[in-house]
Amino acid sequence: MSQQGIDMQARSRARRRALQALYAWQLSGSHMNAVIDQFRHEQDMEVADLEYFEDLLHGVETNVDALDESLRPHIDREVAQIDPIERAALRLAAYELKFRPDVPYRVVINEAIEVTKRFGADHGHSYVNGVLDKLASELRAVEKTRS
Repeated sequence: MSQQGIDMQARSRARRRALQALYAWQLSGSHMNAVIDQFRHEQDMEVADLEYFEDLLHGVETNVDALDESLRPHIDREVAQIDPIERAALRLAAYELKFRPDVPYRVVINEAIEVTKRFGADHGHSYVNGVLDKLASELRAVEKTRS
């Protein structure tokens, strides 16, 4: 397997762990560093990209209001009323779309759909897909028109 393939798998695992950590943060109201420390000790983090995991979580925490604001025009209810797993997936993906242009928008959307299928409600991934497709059209318009 190529080094790039290993890195992509580690990033996927980092996103899965980040979704779980963000879910815990949303429900507990704990400081993000406490949640990260808990996940470092409890989760199998050596197989994930720990640096990316922490970047995602600190990025969402720091920018949560701006991320929620960017999601608002594309959702049909208040952010707080969205299922916590779907909300976590949307916030993570919004962070990547907005602040991580090194990650192609298709990868961001696909990863968000996959984690929502794995951890969310039966049709939650369809909702996440629809919202993120609209958000990507707004935030990554140039990239979307090229593909």
